[in-house]
Amino acid sequence: MSSTPPRQPIVILISGRGSNMRALIEHSQAPTAAYSVCSVIADRADAGGLEVARSFGIAARALTPAKGMERIEYDQGLAAAIDECSPLLIALAGFMRILSAPFVERYAGKILNIHPSLLPKYPGLHTHRRAIEARETEHGVTVHFVTEQLDGGPRVIQARLPVEAGDTEATLSRRVLDLEHVIYPLAVDWFCQGRLRCESGTALLDGRILSEPVQLADIEREKSS
Repeated sequence: MSSTPPRQPIVILISGRGSNMRALIEHSQAPTAAYSVCSVIADRADAGGLEVARSFGIAARALTPAKGMERIEYDQGLAAAIDECSPLLIALAGFMRILSAPFVERYAGKILNIHPSLLPKYPGLHTHRRAIEARETEHGVTVHFVTEQLDGGPRVIQARLPVEAGDTEATLSRRVLDLEHVIYPLAVDWFCQGRLRCESGTALLDGRILSEPVQLADIEREKSS
């Protein structure tokens, strides 16, 4: 008689309202989900996502840096809070702090982030505005492993959409956000199923090196064929 594999614990880090956090939590409640959210940690006490997480019955806390605190000192406290539930994975969901090199090294290959652009294009902030100003015809979102290079870690999966005539930063952001909520839970499931890993700075899915990220459109095409 087969049994369902145990769900792997993850920790989610946020700074704001936590829409991707919510998507991850909601997916974790599906019968087929490979993970459970054991804790949500914010670097701001006013992060709206904290109350959202609590409404799902998930432990949520703010860990705010003291005035003048060095980044590495904050990250030591953050690591201690994370390690309380021994997560398999840390998922950054709108976490706006830049993590220190020792923190990234400590959890090497165990941190995922979602970034609203088709990396390596437009790392950093204001990605939608920059895509519109550059007259891009295509835009999207990328899930990647976190390394010391800002938004530069190995890419896992992307979702694309056309930039439409008349798109504003706000309209483009809303449409990209819908795609974020699809691909992030998928990538986290892959990791917690043991299908996705990062070795020597390279992402692998089912043992195959991802020289280019998986495309959501290809997954959907395979499902419909």
